[in-house]
Amino acid sequence: MKVIVIGCTHAGTSAVKTMLQTNNNLEVNVYERNDNVSFLSCGIALYVGGIVKDVNGLFYSSPEELKSLGANVFMEYNVEAVDYENKTVTVKNLLNNEITIDTFDKLVISTGSWPIIPRIPGINSENVLLSKNFNQANEIIEKSKDAQKIVVVGAGYIGVELAEAFELMGKEVILIDGESRIMPKYLDEEFTNIAENTFKDHGVKLALGQKVESFVTSGNVVTHIKTDKMTYETDLVIMCIGFRPNDTLYKGILETTPNGALITNEFMQTSNPDVFACGDCANIIYNPTEEVRYIPLATNAVRMGTLVGLNIAYQKIPYVGTQGTSGIKIYDLNISSTGLTEEVAKLYKLNYSTIIINDHNRPEFMPEYEDVLLKLVYEKETNRLLGGQILSKYDLTAQMNILSLAIQNKMTIQQLAFADFFFQPHFSKPWNLLNTAALQTLLKK
Repeated sequence: MKVIVIGCTHAGTSAVKTMLQTNNNLEVNVYERNDNVSFLSCGIALYVGGIVKDVNGLFYSSPEELKSLGANVFMEYNVEAVDYENKTVTVKNLLNNEITIDTFDKLVISTGSWPIIPRIPGINSENVLLSKNFNQANEIIEKSKDAQKIVVVGAGYIGVELAEAFELMGKEVILIDGESRIMPKYLDEEFTNIAENTFKDHGVKLALGQKVESFVTSGNVVTHIKTDKMTYETDLVIMCIGFRPNDTLYKGILETTPNGALITNEFMQTSNPDVFACGDCANIIYNPTEEVRYIPLATNAVRMGTLVGLNIAYQKIPYVGTQGTSGIKIYDLNISSTGLTEEVAKLYKLNYSTIIINDHNRPEFMPEYEDVLLKLVYEKETNRLLGGQILSKYDLTAQMNILSLAIQNKMTIQQLAFADFFFQPHFSKPWNLLNTAALQTLLKK
């Protein structure tokens, strides 16, 4: 059987490695338009900030490794078109512009996503950069050397991490977002308030609830950013307002959601059963609301790619769904979340309830302990767990991995209250924090 894989970052790399490790008699051709594979884009801020000293650590595979497993790897090749009926792809060698036709029995689409680029006057200026791949990360590093005033547009995870990295480098940083809070998709107000105050304490200017209207340029360089409320001087602009799927090769042919993300079944097959999809070009099965959603995270991509590799020949391992679990470190704050926030539950008009606790990570008789803020979201009628968030200077982010598993298995708040967790004063209290929060719901009158 011959398999063609289009795109080889997180999902594509996982798919290729898994299918070659678990199947015999496969011919696998990989087409990647960049000159690298498996770049960890979630490490861009660490790379830009100089925390990552060895750039090779940002890659967890290589063309050489994939070749050693038996893949035919074509770097800097762009797939121009796919004929799904005749099972062919048209491919262009980006180095010499040569066009070739290749055939497949099964196709894996892992074309990923691309940053959203709004139509704002001046956005094509030379000092307005995107943050997605390795080459863009290198460009950010190079141009930030001579920039003192840096504006980051977009206060999601990538924008927030870059704002911190630039501030730690001694830059004057402005973080702009049209939303009234940073990271609103992942965290409720109780948590973003603390994070925002931490940024302010470090001198980062937050321009929230502001929409960028235009860039004032001198030649081909942006000198000022105009929002609907203020004008800001800048030497460098980083755009981080989100991603959209790269849908050029399947738009109008395969079934997608309105944003262009492919819909797959539990075995990662698209509406064409010989075509699989994984990564940022595909939706996930979102367990808290039991629907398909677009959540472009590296963890989702790796899982989806691995499932493609396992199911490419025979449909044997179904996708169990995900909760959109994620984490971030902002200065000395360790934050993580999973499932629905209260704001999203409200948006979905769910009949939900919440519990929030302020506690400590271990007994107060210990020489040192840290404050903890923990919140749970659950369904009122069934008491089914829907989501949660945690914040502390002590690293308790793994608590959300536990909660993620509980949501996946449709546990209730009562079951979580009495779940078995160990107690040891160095690490915890007699009641685990998740126990404690869940118990509060049972003690209400």
